[in-house]
Amino acid sequence: MNRIVTVTPNPAIDVTYTVRGITAGGSHRVPTPLIRSGGKGLNVARVAHQTGHPVLAVSPTGGAAGQSLAAELWTSGVPHLLVTVAAETRRSIALVDTVAGETSIFNEEGQALLPEDWCSLSAAVVNAVQGGGGQGTAAVLVGSGSLPPDAPSDFYPSLVRIAHDAGIPVIIDTSGPAIIAAARAGADVLKPNHHELAEATGELGLEKAALSLIASGARTVLVSTGADGMLAFDHAAPGGYWRARLPAPLSGNPTGAGDAAVAAAAAALAEGVTEPREILRRATAWSAAAVLMPAAGEISPRYKELEQQLILTWKETR
Repeated sequence: MNRIVTVTPNPAIDVTYTVRGITAGGSHRVPTPLIRSGGKGLNVARVAHQTGHPVLAVSPTGGAAGQSLAAELWTSGVPHLLVTVAAETRRSIALVDTVAGETSIFNEEGQALLPEDWCSLSAAVVNAVQGGGGQGTAAVLVGSGSLPPDAPSDFYPSLVRIAHDAGIPVIIDTSGPAIIAAARAGADVLKPNHHELAEATGELGLEKAALSLIASGARTVLVSTGADGMLAFDHAAPGGYWRARLPAPLSGNPTGAGDAAVAAAAAALAEGVTEPREILRRATAWSAAAVLMPAAGEISPRYKELEQQLILTWKETR
């Protein structure tokens, strides 16, 4: 069934306010916010589901916010497998300023999970990958987002092992030491943005930073660079990298653009597409299409049109 299984270890209730101008220290009257289940892996699943790809979203949930997250997922129709935990699910608040064209995001850190919760979550992932509960076996595994406090340092490497034991590729989209650990575990695709890449590797040069992840064991590294598009580095082409960008940047809400890129990469891998240039093309177009939408977890139906507008270039590494 080419199912995409996503794992979100630190989900959130996303609350998005649209504001016509923000004055620091002032009071603002706003419309009813858009509230939906979020966290990077859930956004990936939502986008893939929107575009017609079979998905299964795996995530821990807890407390009243966790109940709201579960209820919204049922309403949305996104197939999911939730693991009940003691920790309260966190919240994420986005303020979209339509006058300045800027979005400010406030992410709660999240609460620590108990050791037994991590065991239950890992068991749920194995079950999802192997097709338990009649869901069908997975074609690709995606691990996305931050980790809650005191998370096992090998959580993302464990997802790489689960995927490779099942003979399927794995995409990891995270930051900090976790992305280095995922690279060393041999992740098939890593998807940092340029800020996360520099912070995780300690390298100021983007090329050197991306290539260091390849040298550590990652097979492909997709690096989003905001309005400048996206880059693709691959272990099989050490002499350079691909860059994809639109002729002109789009105006909108960039929240969730990276998640849309991951969804595109996952959909491509699920279809058997492994050529980095083609994965980059789709990822850049879906990412751009996400900017045109009011909230994370959805993309504009213009994504195919945007794909045709992309400028792809090959650059030799220094």
